[in-house]
Parts: sequence; C-alpha cells; structure tokens
Amino acid sequence: MTQDELKQAVAQAAADYVAEHLPEGAILGVGTGSTANLFIAALAPIKHRLGGAVASSEATRQRLEALGIPVVDMNDVERLSIYVDGADEIDSGMSMIKGGGGAQTREKIVAAGADTFVCIADASKRVPVLGRFPLPVEVIPMATRQVARQLAALGGTPKLREGFTTDNGNVILDVHGLSITDPLATETAINQMVGVVTNGLFAARGADLLLLGTETGVQRFSRTGQ
Repeated sequence: MTQDELKQAVAQAAADYVAEHLPEGAILGVGTGSTANLFIAALAPIKHRLGGAVASSEATRQRLEALGIPVVDMNDVERLSIYVDGADEIDSGMSMIKGGGGAQTREKIVAAGADTFVCIADASKRVPVLGRFPLPVEVIPMATRQVARQLAALGGTPKLREGFTTDNGNVILDVHGLSITDPLATETAINQMVGVVTNGLFAARGADLLLLGTETGVQRFSRTGQ
C-alpha cells in the first residue's frame, strides 16, 4: 500500500470509530493536516449525526463548512467527547510531535478539551525516539531571536519557517537535531521560555488511542496497551 492508501485507511477507521462512539448530536474536535483532511472527507456519510465540529485551524474550518458540517467555537463547548488528529511523529508512550502545518497551538487547545484524543497516522510516523521531525515552536515575532538562542542551548538548530504566519499571527521556529528522550520535560522547558506560545510536543496531553495504518491493516494502540 502507498502512504496515501495507508492514510486513507486510518481516516476511514477514525470515521468508523466516531460513528460508533460519538453520541448523536455531539460536537467533534477535528485536527489539521493531510490525514485529518482525509478524515473530514470520510465524515460525509455520518455528518447528519454530528451536532457540529470544533476546528483546530482555519483550513480545517473551511473544509468542514464545505462539507456542510457546522463549525462551533471552542468557547461555546463545555467538553468534547472525541478529538481526531494526525501526527508528524508518535512514540510508544503516545507522545507526539505535531505542527508540521503550523497549527499546534490551536490543536493543543482542542485536545485539552477532549475526553479522548484519537491519533491517526501511517506507520512511518511511529518512532522509538521523537526528534527526527523538526520540532515546531510558535513564537511571538519580537521574541524570535531570543527564543532561538535558548533553543540552540538545548542542543537543537532552530530555523525560521520562512514566509509562514500562524492563524494566531505568530512565527514558527522549526528545531532540527533534537533527540527527545523525555518529551514531557522538553515540552515543559520550551513552553517556559518567554515569547513562546507553545511547542509541537504533545506529551502532557498525548494520544489516548492510536489508529496506525500498516501494510497488514489498521492497528490500534492505547495508553494501556494494544
């Protein structure tokens, strides 16, 4: 199977999971990225069951609305039962690197408000140690150089994502060369840097369920084991 076929398989598996576990009329949290886009398309047959969706980016909002799914502001939702999103990397402890599309801050907000975080990914995204994928860090523009120096002190090589502005009006520093053996400690340390909005490590709020597309089919992993 090609990578696109693996992504399509996990997107459909996630839509099936939502159909089975999301209460009728409930609000669904929806992530950002190529696999999330396939998931949105897979929601078409069950969209009438949804009360609406919270989008983690403007791009996702536009896709949901184009499909006829009402988009709800996170401030109008008490809790979400389910949030579905992809990952750039995920380890065996269900910690992730996200933010390849630059939406990690809003993704973290939606994930924090969900009871169950379902990660959908193809097998290439599962790694023993996070960090091969550059870690995105969203930074308030005036703090870019200051934060870059601190990130370099952690052993990484930060590079400004040229020509990119987040939905929040900020910039992204992509940190190359990190080997993240303690994702929670690294996430916390970077978030404490003045000028950082948040970084792409999802360790404090990792995935509860991983739907992983492999050559032998979609495999399920949870925090308590497969």
